[in-house]
Amino acid sequence: MPDKGNPNRTRWLGWGVAAVLAVGAVAAWFLLDPGLRSAPDRQSVAADMPKDEFERRVRAYLLDNPEVIAETVRKLRERQLAAQQAAVVSVIRARADEIFRDPDAPVGGNPDGDVTVVEFFDYNCPYCRQVAPVMEEAGAADPKLRIVYKEFPILGENSKFAARAALAAHKQGKYIAFHKAMMKAKGGATPSAVLDVAKEVGLDVERLKADMKDPAIEKAIQRNLVLAGALRINGTPGFVVGGEIIRGATDLETLKGYIQKARVKPATK
Repeated sequence: MPDKGNPNRTRWLGWGVAAVLAVGAVAAWFLLDPGLRSAPDRQSVAADMPKDEFERRVRAYLLDNPEVIAETVRKLRERQLAAQQAAVVSVIRARADEIFRDPDAPVGGNPDGDVTVVEFFDYNCPYCRQVAPVMEEAGAADPKLRIVYKEFPILGENSKFAARAALAAHKQGKYIAFHKAMMKAKGGATPSAVLDVAKEVGLDVERLKADMKDPAIEKAIQRNLVLAGALRINGTPGFVVGGEIIRGATDLETLKGYIQKARVKPATK
């Protein structure tokens, strides 16, 4: 589920935009204001100018040229996105084995596929359930697609129980069947609902309960949580495809576009 309503983040963004607008306005004024354009040392002129006069000129310039604000914000966003993408690619390359080739992570599709889609999800996330058919269609339509499942239980204790059950099901060779059944199940992924699904797909429920206590399962989940943080995935679902990240639910055509791009220009080996 996407991250929403974080007041600290919103406040930080608000201050950040305000600061950038102020800097952008001053920069634009230095460059374009007719009264300073011919000055030999614009910075010195501005420094010697009374504060109220300086503010009056900046305000007047912005009122006469409001497009400067929009242009400043646009350029800021472009630079931020470029910096974020560069940081993400760097993390993906540095931690490619954890992301794509973790031997403990369940794998679906073609295990030897040439492109891998890594999905971070929570069984109590409605958006994850919404995108589950998309994942199935993508796998069915692409015989060379490999899918890595990352249990990412961020929506409470019930989600953690479900994630542990899923990884315990993996020990019985029934992870994919359990995963698909969980994504199709009605209602929340409560412990009783999880165990009902386990029984429906033919799992040994008593063995499942015992395997859920294996410390290795908890360690695997914790690794996923840390890895998601490094990738700046803070909501569900989240996907890694090649050198890019998709945050939130996606449709089939969009996902296919990312897969094709990764196939043409893979970011990792």
